[in-house]
Amino acid sequence: MTSIVIPAHNEGRVIGRLLDALLADASVSGPDIVVVCNGCTDDTARVAGERGDRVRVVEIPTPSKHRALRVGDEHARGFPRLYVDADVVVGAADVGALVGALDRSPELLAAAPGRDIPLGGCAWPVRAYYRVWQRLPAVREGLFGRGVIAVTEAGHARLAALPPLMADDLAASLAFGPGERRVVEEARVVVRPPRTWSDLIRRRVRAATSSAEFERFQAARQAEAPEAAAEPVSEQTARTGTADLRALLWARPALLPGVVVFVAAALAARRGSRKAIRDQDFSTWLRDESSRQG
Repeated sequence: MTSIVIPAHNEGRVIGRLLDALLADASVSGPDIVVVCNGCTDDTARVAGERGDRVRVVEIPTPSKHRALRVGDEHARGFPRLYVDADVVVGAADVGALVGALDRSPELLAAAPGRDIPLGGCAWPVRAYYRVWQRLPAVREGLFGRGVIAVTEAGHARLAALPPLMADDLAASLAFGPGERRVVEEARVVVRPPRTWSDLIRRRVRAATSSAEFERFQAARQAEAPEAAAEPVSEQTARTGTADLRALLWARPALLPGVVVFVAAALAARRGSRKAIRDQDFSTWLRDESSRQG
C-alpha cells in the first residue's frame, strides 16, 4: 500500500485543496493518507478530518516538521511512501505516476513530480525571478523545491539516516545520486510562489540559511568520517554559480532583466541570512503568507 505523509502546521487555509486533489480518484482503496498536525493553533485538524475515513489525522503539540515526518512514519502503513507539503497541490493520478516510476525501475530510490509555478497575481520582480530560477540546471534536475518526494523502502532508510535539517528537501534530494533519483515530468505538482517581493526575500533568506546549515553538516561529516562522507549525501550542490547564469544568458539573452532580479534577490538573501548563520539559528522558520492566499 502506498502511504502519503503530510506534515501540517497551521495550514487550515490550504490543506483542503491538497486533500481534495489526492482523493479525486473516488477510490475506497486509494493511498493511505496521514496528516500530522504539528503545533497547530488553527483549524487544520478539523479541515483534514472532514475529508473522511481515507484521511487519518494525528496531532502533536510540537511545531516541528522533522518531528511530524517521523510521527507520520510511525503511523504510515506502506511503501512507496510520499512526503507532501500541505501547501502544494498534487493529484491522485500524479501519485500513481510517481509510484509507477519507482515500481518500474528497481535502481530508483526516490522520485519527484514536475513543477508548475502559477505566476499570475505575483509582483513583476517575483515573476522575473522565477522565470530564471526554473531554468537553472540544479533546479530542473533536483528533487527539492517541489514539496513532494516519493521513496522506496530503501530510499526511506537513506532519508531516516539524516539528522533534522531546515533544508530537509535539499538534503533529501542530495541524499541520492543521479541514477537513484528521477524527476517524473508526467506527474505534476502545483507550487504556489510568494506574491510579493518581501515574501520572496523571506523565502530566499530561509533557503540561504538552510543551505548554510546543510553545507556545515556535509563539512562535519567529511571531517569526522572522510570515507563515509559521500554516503548517504552526495557531493553535489544546489548552489547557482556565475557560470550557470552566463550559460542561461548566452542561450536566452532576453532573460537579462530576470537575471538582474535574481542576483539582487540572492544578494539580499545572503545579507538577511548572515545573523542567523552567525548565531547558528537554524530553527527560525521564515514563512511567507502571500502564497497561502486563496
